[in-house]
Amino acid sequence: MGLQIFGKSKCFDTKKAQRYFKERGIKFQFVDLSQKEMSKGELQSVISAVKGIDNIIDFDGKSQDAVLMRYLGSDAEKLQKLIENPMLLKTPIVRLGKLATVGYCPDIWKTWDVNK
Repeated sequence: MGLQIFGKSKCFDTKKAQRYFKERGIKFQFVDLSQKEMSKGELQSVISAVKGIDNIIDFDGKSQDAVLMRYLGSDAEKLQKLIENPMLLKTPIVRLGKLATVGYCPDIWKTWDVNK
């Protein structure tokens, strides 16, 4: 499985992540969350890697849904909402197999063996 960057095309940190990998000659697949959502399995894999669903939610987003995410009771409800509305995710989400980060994290990425 190759490197994937899930993000929003207008997100500054997503653009920085893409530039980081391009500058190092590392191939990646970019998935624009405004065009295509993450699957339930992909989301669950990222949640596991980043130690909790609250770490991938953009609670500071401008939509009313972002504010309401704080008040959803269960992780299952939050997961369902994220599947329905991927714009509620913090970006970029960078994923390599079972490894994942949320946000711009070059210090972590440089420890990954991306040439597997």
